[in-house]
Amino acid sequence: MAQQTQRNAVNWFEIPTRDIGRAQQFYEAMLEAPLQRNDMGEYKMAMFPSDPSQGVGGCLAQGEGAVPGVEGGTVVYLNAEPSLDAVLSRVERAGGKIAIPRTEIGGGHGYFAHILDPEGNRVGLHAMN
Repeated sequence: MAQQTQRNAVNWFEIPTRDIGRAQQFYEAMLEAPLQRNDMGEYKMAMFPSDPSQGVGGCLAQGEGAVPGVEGGTVVYLNAEPSLDAVLSRVERAGGKIAIPRTEIGGGHGYFAHILDPEGNRVGLHAMN
């Protein structure tokens, strides 16, 4: 196994919602902190306050693939640096499946993919390249 530098294991999470406004209001009231809206077409997000230089960030998400409750649930994004493609190339060999292939996020936020682990869990992967 290649030697890697220390980094956070998790760098993003998404909490799915059917009603982004209602969910945003709930989390803002509960946390007493504003969430920043960032809609990308039909996919709507409300971002939790975070400092990207300190590691983990996340959002509420409404759109295709964002299914709340027992049918779906929260997606945790693992750090796939330095290369998303390298990590994806090992998924099937390790016993998993690629559910959503490498996808550009836009706005200079890198790329993501979703995989299914051998237990059926959906896990996100994120990298800047």
